[in-house]
Amino acid sequence: MKTVSLREARSTLSRLVEALESGSEQEVVITRRGQPVAKLLPAQAAPASARIGVAKGLFQMPESDAALDAEVSRLFT
Repeated sequence: MKTVSLREARSTLSRLVEALESGSEQEVVITRRGQPVAKLLPAQAAPASARIGVAKGLFQMPESDAALDAEVSRLFT
């Protein structure tokens, strides 16, 4: 983790972004008057499949009911 003042962040933003992109820095904390006020993190594109399974274990599927299956099928055709 790198910590920089707001003034330094303004003047070196390109270099800070490059450090995040290259992986040489994992995050950059920006301070104002010595107090942390913001954090720069590398953007990481989540794969499309990243959301699959986010609710795993939170819901239970009811037992299959052939009569309902037929009704649902009829509604979609």
